[in-house]
Amino acid sequence: MRVRRATVLPGLFAIVVGGTAAQDEPIKIGIVDIDQAISSTAEGKAAREELARKQRAAEKKVQPLLDRLREMEEDFKAKRFVISDETRFQKQLDLAEASNELESKVKELQNRLKLDEQRLKGPLMKKLGQIIESIGRESGFTMILRRQSPGLLYAREALDVTDLVVAKYNE
Repeated sequence: MRVRRATVLPGLFAIVVGGTAAQDEPIKIGIVDIDQAISSTAEGKAAREELARKQRAAEKKVQPLLDRLREMEEDFKAKRFVISDETRFQKQLDLAEASNELESKVKELQNRLKLDEQRLKGPLMKKLGQIIESIGRESGFTMILRRQSPGLLYAREALDVTDLVVAKYNE
């Protein structure tokens, strides 16, 4: 699978080079760092702050469950040699139940945070995509690649158009 991904970018590049060479137009390639672009916009900063706030709220919801589980574990460790087998077994079941409850709550909150992130970043990504396409057309780029794309191992800073994208986004 990795080999196939690594061959996509060079293959795409070869097609573009071959296609533009027939037209005698210079090849102009740009690189954009989407994460940096989102972080640099006012809306992106607001989204990041809201996600951080939601994460702190989620951590506050999980903390009582975590504290309860730690208390139960400490209590069990302190008393495990002096309690009956039946009580020990019951306490182990209680620990397992509390652990499962904590794990379930953490997964639920993580899923909710992922959905919130998609809800907040989705419109930003769409708008950035439109801006990148507009910049590509207006500035005569042959292609603009995402910095984090598979197969892109190195790109000169001179090719980076992230600042241009952010400036146009903030207009």
